[in-house]
Amino acid sequence: MNKKLLCAALLGGLSLAQVANAQVADDRWYLTGAAGMNIQDNDRGTRNAPFGSLGVGKFLNDNWSLDGELNYQNPNNDDNQDLNWSQYGISFDARRFFNAEGRNWAPYILMGLGYQQSEEEFDNFPSTDSPGERSEGNVAAKVGVGIQSALAGKRAAIRTELAYRADYDHGTPDAGPEADRDESWFGDLLASVGVVIPLGPPVVAAPPPAPAPSCADLDDDGDGVNNCDDKCPDSQAGQTIGPDGCPVPVSIDLKGVNFDFDKAVLRPDAISILNEAIEIFKRYPELRAEVAGHTDQCGSDEYNQKLSERRARAVYDHLTSNGIDAARLTGPNGYGESRPLEDMGQTFPGCKSEKNRRTELNVQN
Repeated sequence: MNKKLLCAALLGGLSLAQVANAQVADDRWYLTGAAGMNIQDNDRGTRNAPFGSLGVGKFLNDNWSLDGELNYQNPNNDDNQDLNWSQYGISFDARRFFNAEGRNWAPYILMGLGYQQSEEEFDNFPSTDSPGERSEGNVAAKVGVGIQSALAGKRAAIRTELAYRADYDHGTPDAGPEADRDESWFGDLLASVGVVIPLGPPVVAAPPPAPAPSCADLDDDGDGVNNCDDKCPDSQAGQTIGPDGCPVPVSIDLKGVNFDFDKAVLRPDAISILNEAIEIFKRYPELRAEVAGHTDQCGSDEYNQKLSERRARAVYDHLTSNGIDAARLTGPNGYGESRPLEDMGQTFPGCKSEKNRRTELNVQN
């Protein structure tokens, strides 16, 4: 077979090894087995022959593996195929893989060193002890390229390889000048496809431990301010808390939320002031307040009590209809004329004090 054609066909088919979906490297020991064709050096005077190999290996890291392999081939002599010619040996091969992120296969180069034993019969005519026999062992070096599919987490991987082995066999049987093989070494081409079978269950990487929470992730007192920024880490539930985690005094000034005489309808100026109060509620979500209504001192106590309740209800309804949770409001409560800001007495029209015709929000926390 033409060596150049074989090399081109093998290299063109190496992509068939892309059959897994995991990393090439694996922490487990593995067994290897391969079969292929040994293209014999022409100077040997032998024919090309199939060969097989068995081995064991392990990845040293993500890029390097080391294998020990046994090989055997039994080529025939060109001139006399009845003569035995067998070769076997061991090699230790280092493979350097070129991994890429997200790829389930990797090309590699290999470098190996080993020992080859040759056992050969040769025509020793006209000697009476023909055929002669030669048995000799020698060092062999190997270089090559290949592609291997993923192994990590899988039951097997495919390895496709093309290697050149330099066999330093310089022995020359006395086979006559027509079979002169006085060489210092022979170069054989090894083309093979094999499997890599890991030993033991798949190694599943443990998930990385969750990072320890930082102070930015913790809020021990539950006030909505993380521990890094909380300057008052012992806040109590229900307190109004500022951005530094400390309680802040909150006041809601409703001066100007007044009513016309004998009325419980919100005036435009009162609505504007209440809308400012709504923004305060939204800024401080823990804020709670009582809605309290009041009247001036004109009229009977009973009448003023009901009028103050209607005024408190008007403010209460405005707050709740604009997004303030009713759970944050106490009331509405009416206090009639019992809490005047100006004591005008019952004399008409002096009893008509606009300051007394009001509604207040009394902060509860």
